[in-house]
Amino acid sequence: MMDKEQILDILKQVIYPNFQKDIVSFGFVKEIDTSTQPISISLSIPSSSSEITAKLGQDILRALKPHGIKNANINISTPQPAPKPEPKTKNLAPHIKHFVMISSGKGGVGKSTTSVNIAIALAQQGKKVGLLDADIYGPNIPRMLGLNANRAAIDENAKKVIPLRAYGIEMISIGVLYDEGQSLIWRGPMVMRAIEQMLTDVLWSELDVLVIDMPPGTGDAQLTFAQSVPVSAGVVVTTPQKVSLDDSARSLDMFSKLNVPIAGVIENMSVFVCPNCGHEYEIFGKSTVDSLAQSYGSALIAQIPLEPKIREGGDEGKPIVFFEPQSKSAQGYLKAASTLVEFLQKVDSQKLADNASIQPR
Repeated sequence: MMDKEQILDILKQVIYPNFQKDIVSFGFVKEIDTSTQPISISLSIPSSSSEITAKLGQDILRALKPHGIKNANINISTPQPAPKPEPKTKNLAPHIKHFVMISSGKGGVGKSTTSVNIAIALAQQGKKVGLLDADIYGPNIPRMLGLNANRAAIDENAKKVIPLRAYGIEMISIGVLYDEGQSLIWRGPMVMRAIEQMLTDVLWSELDVLVIDMPPGTGDAQLTFAQSVPVSAGVVVTTPQKVSLDDSARSLDMFSKLNVPIAGVIENMSVFVCPNCGHEYEIFGKSTVDSLAQSYGSALIAQIPLEPKIREGGDEGKPIVFFEPQSKSAQGYLKAASTLVEFLQKVDSQKLADNASIQPR
């Protein structure tokens, strides 16, 4: 009869679905009982997906079979989340109705391009929209809007920065407050202070939505925003590669821990569309984003192909949603914006219900 260590070695061959690490390395194997027949294996995983649970059970039995173990009691559970504490969130910009964080686990996945086109798509649906470029170290939004040669002016009466306007939206960025190409070698506290000032010292209008293009990762900037304003929705941008999905899982987990409602995941570069023949190629692999989103109670809300027009639009300050609205990419961004509007309406409805429940009778 095999002992626990031998069985644990076998389980190191079982890869957690949609990731590259095994269930032992993740720490999902909680107990192995060899005193019973058949043996018993208990796991605790973060996903409540029945598909992932079923596949794990099959993969474990398949790994054990060559070692003479034809059957096993496999118990897979999902730990119940601890009650979420009441968020200790101030609101530095109470005249803005909704704050939407656009985030990514890593750079280079098209987060800023997504932020620009989502913001414009929301404006085209009649919303008053602002776009805050919070990517302090890589402020690309001004160029993508054709504003990189501009500098923000100051309202002398209000003593506040006046946001620039383009394509029906307001925008502010470190890129229009400092000389173009100037490096910002700032520590965390300086970044946090800059973010707070872009909320309080900018003359934002009475906006329906402020879209926030976050820096990649899960650090000071994300925590500062979550503690400075009541964020209505978080959107994660990723690409089909597994290395990108690993980082996206961290972004989704960050939103969960910060009590930010997850509106969905947008997959960029889902396929490459040949500009000559229109044929689609999955150059970054087959998508598994949907299952990742579902494991965090969210959904894949758009798949944006890799098209030369997107890159050209970003370089030339001509966003594809505005200049090529019938393109497949633009249609994807418009669909994501519509889904986001529906999500924010649900957030509003929930707030009304919560307020009604605490009113004195």
